[in-house]
Amino acid sequence: VQLQASGGGLVQAGGSLRLSCAASGNIYSITTMAWYRQTPGKQRELVASITSGDSTNYADSVKGRFTISRDNAKNTVYLQINNLKPEDTAVYYCYALGGWGRHHWGQGTLVTVSS
Repeated sequence: VQLQASGGGLVQAGGSLRLSCAASGNIYSITTMAWYRQTPGKQRELVASITSGDSTNYADSVKGRFTISRDNAKNTVYLQINNLKPEDTAVYYCYALGGWGRHHWGQGTLVTVSS
């Protein structure tokens, strides 16, 4: 499984972005997909996840502002980010859980929020 993330950028506080992650390869093995984020010196943290049955889970810090969704026809997972805050600045990574419990990661896309 290969994951290609895109959509990051520089945005002012209060603005919005939509991140995309396109999966290719053995996509039929994918169950859960998720977005994580990481800032320098900190551990990578789970932002949002979505199962193959479209059950979603969010970190408390992003509930009500972030929405994860997936388009199975396009093999793509999205993260809609609204009301961005400076503390949302991070590298955002796409993740997929594949067959045999394999973990797959995208290359990361940088989101920078200016105050």
